[in-house]
Amino acid sequence: MADKKITPANNAANMQNANKGFPGVNRQYAQNQGNRGAQMNPNKK
Repeated sequence: MADKKITPANNAANMQNANKGFPGVNRQYAQNQGNRGAQMNPNKK
């Protein structure tokens, strides 16, 4: 699936889609949550 182009609209939808109840990881969701954790961390200036 790496050869497919991700459109901005699909990327925005993927960032909000946790794929609950299904195996596997949505890469955009995982990267978004990791970035959110870094931004919300009070120890990071």
